[in-house]
Amino acid sequence: MSLSRLALVVSMVLGQPVLVQPVLAQTAAAEPAGEASVDRLAEVMDLDALFQVLRDEGIAHGQDLQQSMFPAGGGSGWTAEVAAIYDVARLQPAFTDALRADLADDPAALEEIIAFFASDLGQRVVALEIEARKAFLDTAAEEAARVAAEDAAAARDPKVALVGRMIEAGDLLEMNVAGALSGSLAFMTGMAEAGAYGNMPQDQLMSDVWGQEEQVRADTQAWLNAYLGLAYHPLTDAELDSYIAFWESPAGQKLNAALFTAFDSVFRQVSLELGRAAGRAMQGRDI
Repeated sequence: MSLSRLALVVSMVLGQPVLVQPVLAQTAAAEPAGEASVDRLAEVMDLDALFQVLRDEGIAHGQDLQQSMFPAGGGSGWTAEVAAIYDVARLQPAFTDALRADLADDPAALEEIIAFFASDLGQRVVALEIEARKAFLDTAAEEAARVAAEDAAAARDPKVALVGRMIEAGDLLEMNVAGALSGSLAFMTGMAEAGAYGNMPQDQLMSDVWGQEEQVRADTQAWLNAYLGLAYHPLTDAELDSYIAFWESPAGQKLNAALFTAFDSVFRQVSLELGRAAGRAMQGRDI
């Protein structure tokens, strides 16, 4: 497999957009300032459920990588390595710590964020976002959602414009494309460190990964349209408008930036570790 083709496979598998819409629940309550508020935020975001879905996605991505890159190798050693890399007990605390670094200094914004997502609308959003993410674990369900999004756009469904506004409010397309490419580069770097490419220079790795930007962007746009269309289909236009308005607010923008930073810091490391394991597996070395 050529390096260019492999970069594309990595982008499609590891570049699955990690949409940072929070997955939220619980009931409204006054929140103390500082660190406790960040811990409360983790509770109302229901990180336990979110990271279990992300783990399930990671395990599925690992299976896809094995089939694409070393179908005759890997075996139980690869499966165990992937499971360890996506260990929730390791990733979730690191993610929460990253959120704390960005949010703990602004207790007023934290209180506003938590209060919004502890509302009835926030609790509806939590269920819809998690269920849509779980649904996308099934390839047929994801494809059906993509077709539905295309049909809605062709029919000029008003909710399509709202979904577009949601994407703009969170800069979801650009941030997810950047994250996908960054993750792909980390994966390729890990493979290089494992000796999969010999003495391949870093600038060539970067050139190959960023050469896939256009295709990654197109796939990410389609994924966002499908995912958001599925998740928010049950909401009224007024409810979705209210939700978007939060993301357009200063508190929403602060949360959005913090979530992307946390995901990037945690999952770039995941991609690096996965690349190292894949590089060893491709060469038939012990995982």
